[in-house]
Amino acid sequence: MDVTIQSRNLRVTDALEKYARKKLDKLDRYLPNIADIRVELGHEHTRRGEDLVSVQITIRHQRGAILRAEERVPEDVQAAINGAVDKMYRQIQRFKSKNARKGRERFTATIEELREAEAIPDVEEYVEEAVVEAGVPQPEIVRRKEVKVVAMNEEEAIEQMELLGHNFFVFFNDSTGGVNVLYKRATGGYGVLVPRVE
Repeated sequence: MDVTIQSRNLRVTDALEKYARKKLDKLDRYLPNIADIRVELGHEHTRRGEDLVSVQITIRHQRGAILRAEERVPEDVQAAINGAVDKMYRQIQRFKSKNARKGRERFTATIEELREAEAIPDVEEYVEEAVVEAGVPQPEIVRRKEVKVVAMNEEEAIEQMELLGHNFFVFFNDSTGGVNVLYKRATGGYGVLVPRVE
C-alpha cells in the first residue's frame, strides 16, 4: 500500500508525517486491497479571518473504486487528521456494506475482502437494506440532460460559468482536447476536472 502525503501552505514535520502514517497504516486492516492512499494537508485563511487546517484522504482500491473523506478544523492538524480518518472509517463501512449490483461490482467489497477485514472500531453500521426497509428511496437518476459543449479555453469557461451563475460548467477544453468540468472550490478559486480513462 503506497501512501503519499502532500501539503499546501503547511510545513509537514517528521513528527506530523509519522503521526499521519501511523493513523493511515491501520486502514488496510479494515479494507484489504487498497492500492494507494493520498493525503492532502492544507492551511487556508478564510474570509471570516480564522485559519483552517484541512485534511483530505483519498483511497484508491485495487478494483478502481475511490473513497474520499475531508475534515477542516481551526489550526489543529492532528485533530483534522483524526476527523478525516474517522470519516474514512464510515466510508469504508459503507463500501463494505453495499450490495453488488450488476455492472457495479468494483464499488462493493467482495466476500474475500469482507472475510479478511477486521471490524471497524466505534463506527455505526451502515446498512443499505435498513434504509430501504425504512421507506427511504434509494438514490436514482431523475433527470438526464444533453449538454452542448463549445470549444473554449479555461478563462472563457470561467466567464461563461459566472454569466450563468452556476458553480460548475462543462466545456470542451482547447488545450486538453477533451471535455472538462470547471467548478468553484469551497476554499475560493476554481478547479478543473480533466477525465482520464484507466
